[in-house]
Amino acid sequence: MGTTLRVLQVTARFFPEMGGTETHVYETTQRINRDSDITVEVLTTDRTGKLPQREVVAGTVVHRVAAWPRERDYYLAPAVAAMIGRGGFDLVHCQGIHNLVPPLAMTAATLRRVPYLVSPHTGGHSSQLRNRARQAQWHLLGPLMRHARRVICVAEFESQMFMEQAGVPADRISVVPNGVAIGPVGDNAALVPTEPLVVCVGRLEKYKGQRHLVRALPHLIRLVPDARLMLVGRGPDEQELRVLARRLGVADRVSFTSIPPADRQAMSDCLARAGVVALLSDYEAHPVAVMEAVALGRPVVVAPAAGLGELASQGLAQKIADPTDAAAVAKALSTYLPGGTRDSGSFTAPTPDLSALPTWDGCAQALARIYRESV
Repeated sequence: MGTTLRVLQVTARFFPEMGGTETHVYETTQRINRDSDITVEVLTTDRTGKLPQREVVAGTVVHRVAAWPRERDYYLAPAVAAMIGRGGFDLVHCQGIHNLVPPLAMTAATLRRVPYLVSPHTGGHSSQLRNRARQAQWHLLGPLMRHARRVICVAEFESQMFMEQAGVPADRISVVPNGVAIGPVGDNAALVPTEPLVVCVGRLEKYKGQRHLVRALPHLIRLVPDARLMLVGRGPDEQELRVLARRLGVADRVSFTSIPPADRQAMSDCLARAGVVALLSDYEAHPVAVMEAVALGRPVVVAPAAGLGELASQGLAQKIADPTDAAAVAKALSTYLPGGTRDSGSFTAPTPDLSALPTWDGCAQALARIYRESV
């Protein structure tokens, strides 16, 4: 190994496609490359066949290889193994384990005797069958995950799950939470929302639960007549959500928008407008947008699932016991909106201690430390 540690992060999707895992990779790689003597490159797939095979994104070299089948999320990218074999990297870091790309990368690294790390970034899926199959998937991936120098989880529940379901030893697991953007965007924390706006940020898929918010909107309007819902994101469920809003007679109260993945200031501005931020996913690990809302001091309403429930147990959000109960969801949301009515049992959004919240700088520093310890 030379004086500069060379790390290859492998992620199935990356810029310009963005979600929680992609944001994590985007935010951490640029910081490690900027602030340390470690060089990190990204290897990802291109299912469109239209993106550059190599480019620099925010100071990080990104390599793209073809993947098939292009229309599915269980695609395979054979060139991943070749890239790991010829790249001369000292360490491979697999970001996400939801399709065939990470097992291929782990196997290739093993054959080339390159140490590797795994960050599962466990999330949900719109298919209930796929969700039920996850436990079997973790069991099957157990040998590869146990061979990793370190499994890096974003939440405590995730670390416990992989100890139990994949047999990863406790001393091989680290917990490094996703960060929040603290800096110029923090100025928005001083703003007081003046409109009864509910904001939900996330890819538009069934498991993300946006449909629960649309179904709650007629009930919410009875409580707060001017209430509106903004869905921030794109995804396969968008048309179905639009149809649902029209069927319920609230199409004029639901807006759909997206924000460029690199524009964190625009995301902060969007969240700052919210009277309340809501995420009612069936499954989440450590959602970036929710943490950004907390950093801005915005009240957050979440489902009880996994990482969301963990945030609620930390006093950072209000948990809704049953996200399918539209009336209960509406009541919870209404207590935070201008024109709504608070009762004695209402959750009060905490005044954020920014120094106590995880940051992307801290996340990147933790990864850099693990990289050095793993070679």
